[in-house]
Amino acid sequence: MNKIYNFSAGPAVLPRAVLERAQAEMLDWHGSGMSVMEMSHRGKEFTGILNKAETDLRTLLNIPQNYKVLFLQGGAIAENAVIPMNLLGAGEADYVVTGAWSKRSVQDARAYGKINVVASSEAENFTDVPAFDCWKLNQNAAYLHICTNETINGVEFDGLPDAGNVPIVADMSSHILSRPIDVTKYGVIYGGAQKNIGPAGLCIVIVREDLLDRALPITPAVFNWKMQSENQSMINTPPTYSIYIAGLVFEWLLSLGGVEAIEQVNIKKASLLYDYIDGTDFYINKVAVKNRSRMNIPFFLKDESLNDAFLKGAEAQGLLQLKGHRMVGGMRASIYNAMPIEGVEALVNYMKQFEKAH
Repeated sequence: MNKIYNFSAGPAVLPRAVLERAQAEMLDWHGSGMSVMEMSHRGKEFTGILNKAETDLRTLLNIPQNYKVLFLQGGAIAENAVIPMNLLGAGEADYVVTGAWSKRSVQDARAYGKINVVASSEAENFTDVPAFDCWKLNQNAAYLHICTNETINGVEFDGLPDAGNVPIVADMSSHILSRPIDVTKYGVIYGGAQKNIGPAGLCIVIVREDLLDRALPITPAVFNWKMQSENQSMINTPPTYSIYIAGLVFEWLLSLGGVEAIEQVNIKKASLLYDYIDGTDFYINKVAVKNRSRMNIPFFLKDESLNDAFLKGAEAQGLLQLKGHRMVGGMRASIYNAMPIEGVEALVNYMKQFEKAH
């Protein structure tokens, strides 16, 4: 069997160095005689792991001290409800729909108050981000919600609108840590772990302190950001092992030079694949060039009757999980931070071989 390259959109590939370290520490973490999975979440061993994970994440993203970092359960989809419970109050919120996940966010949030869709690219089959000057923003909105990278549709924001004093809430699940960001431009940043951070089961929320006093009375303690921040994300037992692996990923990124360094690698990987797709009429990418995702690259064969043959041949060469999402079809290559450039090179070489054969 050839070397395996896993292009899954999530749960996704993890850095090999991280997996090897976790393997070495599985039975006995740092001489404690315990696996991390066995530790009390309130013991000194795990609180040390948690504190270091937060410190390293703050370093990677240059998170200011007036932002709280929460390690929560439920994934990003749970935050679809948690966000309005914590921020909506008696007001209304603006949402932008640029793909399947932001559309889902709107559907879930509507249970908690008035939600306005101020821009949408659904009529264009989610192939771009609507021009900012077309957004019908409400300057009295409690917040503006966006998904800055749509995993299914392969659409990524190339900037931010001027939202005035309205806090921007951003779902960054599928490209957080892939590039530098200015955290101060956001009120809330959140993301599920299973794409660029670590194993499924963990959601990271970065929230500005002045937004912590807006929770609806119905908000349960476990979903109340202020109460979680006051209890170091430990109102309930946190997803300890997922936090541990996330911490190892943060260390790995820092060892490479941080998000500034990994961004350059990501640009090279994405350019390699997009350049090949653009240079042939055998494969097609439908996303507007300025909004093409570096992390999730959907593409289609011009002759879609060859889809099954393409996937079967790819698997035979160790190129796994390339089938597109059921809502979109075609193919999708997710090339997160942990995907080495050799994996993208192997995919492009296979695509060339398949094109030549057909």
